[in-house]
Amino acid sequence: MLIALNKPYGVHCKFTDDQAPPRPTLAAFGLPPRVYVAGRLDHDSEGLLLLTDDGLLNQRLTDPRWKAPKTYLAQVEGTITEDALARLRGGVTLNDGPTLPAGARAIEPPAWLWPRDPPIRFRKTVPDGWIELVLREGRNRQVRRMTAAVGLPTLRLVRVAIGPYALDGLAPGAWREVAAPARPDGDAAGPRRSHRPHRPGPPHRPRRR
Repeated sequence: MLIALNKPYGVHCKFTDDQAPPRPTLAAFGLPPRVYVAGRLDHDSEGLLLLTDDGLLNQRLTDPRWKAPKTYLAQVEGTITEDALARLRGGVTLNDGPTLPAGARAIEPPAWLWPRDPPIRFRKTVPDGWIELVLREGRNRQVRRMTAAVGLPTLRLVRVAIGPYALDGLAPGAWREVAAPARPDGDAAGPRRSHRPHRPGPPHRPRRR
């Protein structure tokens, strides 16, 4: 089973939380039992998250050798210049080394995008704009660090696609089953199931190991 979820802002990519008071987690969305996250998304980022109950598929989806491109929409503070975009495309040197070349282009504010809760805090004296970034690596908070390195701090970050999988109209907190990618030998990684919308369900109880 492979699931695409639109993770809302402020939700942590786990099913339980030991902090007091507990923080929002994936347990709130009625996901099937025994599914695990295949690649994380920061709590202050939004958008596409993949989950699976297939350990081999999870390993493949998170293996850097898969090199699935990940597409993000970043609302940034400042004026987006061609020089800044060129630096993002060529790779930015971060404190853990240079990044791989990335796709980067300025876009119009996405009219289809849902309002964020809580809303972004704007500074009236500072312009903002949107960038589409396509990465083939997944370092910790990489998009935010890359945009900051070129003088464009990220205000809002939404992941809209991972390889062939995309949000495709999923509302925040909604999920659906999707077809698993084919294995290298040509067989499907799991049974293909029809899509279904998110339905409220009992709290998720992680399997004990």
